[in-house]
Amino acid sequence: MHLSVPMACRVMNMTTNWERPGRCSRRGDSISLCIRGTIVRAGGSFDGSWEGSCDRQSCIDPVVVRALKTVATDGGEQAVLASTSTALGKSNGLRVLVVSQHFWPENLRINEVVLSLRSCGVNVEVLTGQPNYPKGEIFAGYSAIGVGSERHPLGYVIHRVPVVPRGRGGTLRRVANYFSFVLSALIFAPWLTRGERYDVIFVYAISPILQGLPAAFLKRLKHAALVIWVQDLWPDSLESTGYVRNRAALAVVAAVTGFIYRQADLLLAQSRGFVDKIRELAGSGVPIAYHPNPGDIALVEEAADASSAIAIDPGCFNVIFAGNLGAAQALDTIVACAEAIVDPSIRIILVGGGSRATWLREEIARRALRNLELAGQYPAEAMPAILAHASALLVTLGRADNLALTIPSKIPTYLAAGRPIIGALDGEGAALIRDAQAGIAVSAEDAAALASAIVEMRNLPAEQRGAMGASGRAYFDKHLSPTPLAQDLVQHFHKAIGR
Repeated sequence: MHLSVPMACRVMNMTTNWERPGRCSRRGDSISLCIRGTIVRAGGSFDGSWEGSCDRQSCIDPVVVRALKTVATDGGEQAVLASTSTALGKSNGLRVLVVSQHFWPENLRINEVVLSLRSCGVNVEVLTGQPNYPKGEIFAGYSAIGVGSERHPLGYVIHRVPVVPRGRGGTLRRVANYFSFVLSALIFAPWLTRGERYDVIFVYAISPILQGLPAAFLKRLKHAALVIWVQDLWPDSLESTGYVRNRAALAVVAAVTGFIYRQADLLLAQSRGFVDKIRELAGSGVPIAYHPNPGDIALVEEAADASSAIAIDPGCFNVIFAGNLGAAQALDTIVACAEAIVDPSIRIILVGGGSRATWLREEIARRALRNLELAGQYPAEAMPAILAHASALLVTLGRADNLALTIPSKIPTYLAAGRPIIGALDGEGAALIRDAQAGIAVSAEDAAALASAIVEMRNLPAEQRGAMGASGRAYFDKHLSPTPLAQDLVQHFHKAIGR
């Protein structure tokens, strides 16, 4: 079979073999087609080649793979587009602008929330910055000063505004990154979205909450309802991670956060523990509802029998941590835990990147730790197989009041993976692991207790570990599955519109 793609295509497959500029080819188990300017992978067998001007390379979006994987092998582009339109459901007329400083091709949960909303028939557009997370470098094919709109492979529009990239970290660079998105969105979003009508402006409020400012402006400009989904508590998270300690500065941040909250028609909390803290700043005039983060759509389906992208010794007990390597994750606890474990069959593997990755690498070398491995970052489509090959999955957080109220977004994904979980964290996250009967949870920043928990898990019968994983998956299916949560989110939108 040969598919000729005459249009310029962005190659979304890291395994593509580059033969020469302007031509790419791959033989393997999947078909790749060019859809609206992007080569994506569909199911079936591909024994041929494709052609096109390949001007950008990045990880294939697993959302696209899953949406297209049942497409017939000989239907061509129009068949693929028709199939995705059917798969995503008929429009219900609800128009939503998602505001998130970070979005695809950056790997965040909001990417899949958008897919789930579209599966419910919601017409979605996205306002975001130029992709640079987590390495702090602008992705290839994008520009820090770029302004414009593009189409996601599934057809919805993404509006991008300039940002100062995060760089290697540091308070000043982070502040510049935060404020550049806010200012750029205030300046360019009205032009990028000119002529468009929205029913809801929906803020995915990871840090910084400041992205609520341009969203509040767009609410008034577009006469739309404003819904803010709070993922981090400000100013608490700034204080607990050490980025801001000055009391006067924290008071200013609290005042700004309260102002942003009060502009909303509905505030959603990712943890029940957030509700009272949000109420302290928002006052009584704005309704607040609990809406948890869903698990990873990729893991709703059975993980493929593909081999793991990282080397996992089947003779070892492999504990895998997947996600951001930042200040909130209490990574020094993991380092101290690894140093305390003497069983040579236990390996702790950290998969991801973040502001403390360099520190971790240096500590591993300085302490000569052979049981702690920094595996690096992997594309999202590789993660189901990596998690499926883990003996257990690890989550850690620091000890702080706001972190005790937080449910790390990796926990729903871990539950979906059906593997036992080991957690070193307090409050809501630990309670979720225990409620799901999915593993062992110990106190935050207690390296000795964490080491003991890992050894305890290692010594459990395989059947008991399997029962923990199965219990976690059952909890996920009942409470955290993406589609029911997307349907709940649509109902929240309608309530906000009706205020």
